[in-house]
Amino acid sequence: MMHRPTAHELTGILLENGPYPILRMPDGGEWRLEALKRHRHMFGMRVKVSGTRNGFDLLAVDRIELA
Repeated sequence: MMHRPTAHELTGILLENGPYPILRMPDGGEWRLEALKRHRHMFGMRVKVSGTRNGFDLLAVDRIELA
């Protein structure tokens, strides 16, 4: 089933995970993040991510900021 690109604004904990960082949601769900910029300084912190869904669990990131 193809997922339509939809805009999302999500808040969770940013975790390191190889080429695709992970956003862990408060409910335990996770999104893989497709981010062009480096956000290493935010790993382990609560962040707000804005982007477009680009697959089942992949979010093409437009913006990441501290929440």
